[in-house]
Amino acid sequence: MMNRRTLLSLSASAPLLASGCAAPSSLATSAPAPALQGTGDLGVVIERAQGALTLVNTSRREAIGRVTGLGDLSHASVVFSRDERFAYVFGRDGGLTQVDILTQRITARVMQAGNSIGGAISADGSLVVAQNYTPGGIKVFDAATLELLADLPALTPSGERSRVVGLADLPQRRFIYSLFDAGAICIADCADPRKPRVTTLEGIGKQPYDALVSPNGRHYIAGLFGEDGLAMVDLWEESPRARRILGGYGRGQQPLPVYKMPHLRGWAVAGRHAYLPAIGRHEVLIVDTATWAEVGRIPVAGQPVFVMARPDGRQVWVNFSVPDYNRVQVIDTPSQRVVQTLEPGKAVLHMEFTPRGESVWISCRDDNRVQVYDTHTLQTQATLPVDAPSGIFFTARAQRMGF
Repeated sequence: MMNRRTLLSLSASAPLLASGCAAPSSLATSAPAPALQGTGDLGVVIERAQGALTLVNTSRREAIGRVTGLGDLSHASVVFSRDERFAYVFGRDGGLTQVDILTQRITARVMQAGNSIGGAISADGSLVVAQNYTPGGIKVFDAATLELLADLPALTPSGERSRVVGLADLPQRRFIYSLFDAGAICIADCADPRKPRVTTLEGIGKQPYDALVSPNGRHYIAGLFGEDGLAMVDLWEESPRARRILGGYGRGQQPLPVYKMPHLRGWAVAGRHAYLPAIGRHEVLIVDTATWAEVGRIPVAGQPVFVMARPDGRQVWVNFSVPDYNRVQVIDTPSQRVVQTLEPGKAVLHMEFTPRGESVWISCRDDNRVQVYDTHTLQTQATLPVDAPSGIFFTARAQRMGF
């Protein structure tokens, strides 16, 4: 008969056994098991040239590990499981990789497309969805096993495949995305993940290139590269429809060269205002989120790429495309003006705030480092050596819609 101590030991280990944390032998690494820790202050930094992740602790502001073998990460994004333990990495080569950030190893990997640019995870954490350029469409996977559950082609009116952009999660196992080549927005209801039901909103405008969901999940907004303006869907309407907003905001009367497309996931909502990158212009737009009308513009140092609000909304941080991508500017939202210009390093590609916004992490690709700033004093808190860093993703994203 087992004694009490043996029973307690087996009971304590059961959740770990059930979670399947032991990776297949072909995927496991020989690294020793890391020290016991929580996941709430962890994150990953993409090493775009090496196909690797640097794992970081945001409280200690240090690297805690590294995972290799993730393929082409020249354009990569990450979402997290609800418990913040697993990172799902979407690679440019179509690879979808599940990484256990506690044991610091790959636990599952599938090559699901020829060219992929991102993905999303369902609100209940059960489904992971990839958005693909080649072949155009989305694929639905079981989040625990990466088993393919559904393959949904995205089609133009002539029946050809369309590239998919702007994928975001919605409540109740739903996902929304835009079709670059079809001028449409699709809503996929995956209540039955093997038989999703797709609603298509057509005629939204030319070439939607990226999109976002507002923090409260009500509005989906797609930027239009083929014309000035944006397309917006009010998801709280009984029968959602797309309508145009901010007509003529982008290039103005004289078309300007666009050196890098803005990433709309970087749009900032602070209070009742949204702060948006103006395509091809050295401006940040201020938009009233009650009316979705433009109410102002803020001159900035270059063409904005990411426009990101500190979690409390007091500041908005902006980085830029070439030739100004060594700079970051800080906007004070009460006064709606730039209050500081920083030069963190060469080729600033991404920024990520800690969950309560006391720090911001900035990737400097060509200097092979990540700079960490105190958002109140604007002083450097730490410098981390990372090989060609690009995207920075913290586990707090697991608790936010659209991230």
